[in-house]
Amino acid sequence: MTREKPAAAKTTELKRALGKSPTAPVLSEYDGAIRFYRANEKPYGAFSNLYPRPIEFEGRVYPTSEHAYQAGKASKPVVREWILSAPTPSLAAMAAHGLYVWDVVPNWAQIKFDRMRAVLRAKFEQHADLKDLLLSTGDARLVEAGTVNNAVNRLWGEVDGKGENTLGVMLMELRSEYAKPKVKRASRSGSGALATGEKMKSTSKRSMVIA
Repeated sequence: MTREKPAAAKTTELKRALGKSPTAPVLSEYDGAIRFYRANEKPYGAFSNLYPRPIEFEGRVYPTSEHAYQAGKASKPVVREWILSAPTPSLAAMAAHGLYVWDVVPNWAQIKFDRMRAVLRAKFEQHADLKDLLLSTGDARLVEAGTVNNAVNRLWGEVDGKGENTLGVMLMELRSEYAKPKVKRASRSGSGALATGEKMKSTSKRSMVIA
C-alpha cells in the first residue's frame, strides 16, 4: 500500500517543478499566483523580457524588451552596440551585467525602474495579443520565479518565494491600468492596483544592484 505524501512534501515538489520544467503548470496550486520565468513557457512565458517579440522604443526597433532595457545601461554608443550585438536576449543581459562601472550611465540606479516601466508599456501596447494575455490573468498575483538565487533574480523576481518581484509588480500595475475605464491619468488612484496589496517599494535600498 502506497503512503500518501504529506502536504508539505507536495508543495516542495510543485515548487521544484515550477523551477525546472519548461512545461510545468504556471498557475500555482499552493497560492493561486501565476509564475513565469522561461520565455518558452506556455502561455505566460510571454511576460518574460526574453520573449522574442520586437518592440519600437526611443526611435529604434529592438528584438526583445530585454534588449531595449539593457541598451539604456551603456554610457557609450560603442558599448551599447556591443550589448545589442549579442545573438540572444539572455546573452545581451549577461553582457550588460558584466560592464565595468565606468561603462554604465552614472544615474542608472535612479532611472532603471522608470526605463523598465516604459519598455513594458511599449511591449504590451504594441502587441494587442500580449495585452489581452496580461488582462486575462484577472487579479492573480504575477511572479517572475527565478531558479538561480542571486541579487538580480531576487530584485526582479523571487527565488524560493523570497525577493522584491519588481517585474511582477510592474506587470500587475500595468494590468490594473489597462483594466480601468478610459479616464484621465491624473485621476488614477494607486489603491487596489495589485491583487495582493503588493506595491513598488522604495528604490533606495535596491540601487546597489546593477541589474
